[in-house]
Amino acid sequence: MPNESPADLGVAVHPTPDSPTGTSPAAIAARLERLPWSRFQRGLFLVVATAWLFDSIDLAAITFLLGPISKEFGLTTAQAGLLGSASFAGMFVGAVSAGALADRFGRRRVFQYSIVVWGLASLGLVFAGNLPSLLTLRFALGVGMGAEFPVAAALLAEFMPAARRGRYAALLEGAWPLGFIVAGVLAYLIVPATGWRAFFALQACLALWALVIRRSVPESPRWLASRGLRGPADQVMSAIENRVATVTGQALPAPAPVTGTGVTDERAGLRVLFSAAYRRRTIVLWITWFAILFGYYGLTTWMGKLLSDAGFDIARSIGFIVLMALWGIPGFLSAAYLIEVVGRRACLSGYTLASAVAAFCYGQAAGQLELIFFGSILQFVFFGMWSSIYAFTPELFPTRVRGIGVGTATAAGRFGALLGPVVVPVLLAVGGTSLVFTASAGLFVLAATVVLLFLPETRQSVLEDIAT
Repeated sequence: MPNESPADLGVAVHPTPDSPTGTSPAAIAARLERLPWSRFQRGLFLVVATAWLFDSIDLAAITFLLGPISKEFGLTTAQAGLLGSASFAGMFVGAVSAGALADRFGRRRVFQYSIVVWGLASLGLVFAGNLPSLLTLRFALGVGMGAEFPVAAALLAEFMPAARRGRYAALLEGAWPLGFIVAGVLAYLIVPATGWRAFFALQACLALWALVIRRSVPESPRWLASRGLRGPADQVMSAIENRVATVTGQALPAPAPVTGTGVTDERAGLRVLFSAAYRRRTIVLWITWFAILFGYYGLTTWMGKLLSDAGFDIARSIGFIVLMALWGIPGFLSAAYLIEVVGRRACLSGYTLASAVAAFCYGQAAGQLELIFFGSILQFVFFGMWSSIYAFTPELFPTRVRGIGVGTATAAGRFGALLGPVVVPVLLAVGGTSLVFTASAGLFVLAATVVLLFLPETRQSVLEDIAT
């Protein structure tokens, strides 16, 4: 890495005689914080948002495609549940490995390679001919998805200024309901006419486009400085400063001092996550991610099939789910506003408790109108919850372990997501739909409680100050 050229780091360097020369982690943080808001940050946000959009499309797709795939291959309920969980197993592996790799080799490189895995697996699904190939390719696709989330979240947190970091991390979740809606619309248009394989062919095309646009993303100067690569950090930072000064047409303001420098020892990996400074945060985040994703995917993966089993045809089931998903849009917008007003901890615990109430009520709904009403409320609070947890998690770890910190937290969630679709058939057999939604509500209450009691508030704080 020290020998990489600026072009390898995703920048085009131009002379910037007036830029500061500080290259310590605190100096790099101060230089990033002083940058005026411009097309550079907005463009970075949009590129990162494509990761959320494409992964949302795929995860939503299994909700719509599980029925047609099960019908073509004659899958039992248990086999369908296994297929629904295969990508989550891959996401577990991808999240842990990519987080560690991003801390060791950089955010940019892992961010680019993850979409290659995602696209190749999508292409392979077009030609899947039996259950083992379906499971293998869904697992591989999950590896690519799982690799994207911790790296993209770390990238966004490390480039955004403290005053806007939470809001834009929350807005990132807007790609989820949009992706869910896009997946539903595409499934409605494509599946009846050409079958489910065409859907995955389209995903492979999207991956190729994403690979092209990700080349514009520079390496994180914060990460470079945290690895002691001060020369590359200064090169990348100077190029960014030059770019921002050019697009704004103004001289950059002087950087304000950043008082926090984080923990200064050289330890990395799990040793840091379980050190005295971060042990509580690590454990609480693992519990929270596990509980939330177990509850969420235990419900949504089976939602289309449950509606189908209740007597709705595939088209009507897709229509209902898309209609309810529309409420995710005001959900994430409300979180993007509130997260900088009431803070991360209140937002996350509040939306998660509201998810518990909505899930319980949805499980008790008897008529069609009640299902649509409580399902819409459920999507509203779900996406507020997602916005909050993705904004909060990267802020709680220092830069040198942010990748593995976010990666292991999301991996704990993927383990919950893996178990959810498998456990749902058991709960259905024991207590019916009502028990499924009540169990999910209980998990949401657990998550909200530990967040409220044990995590610090990070609103408006520079990352280096939070890490101390």
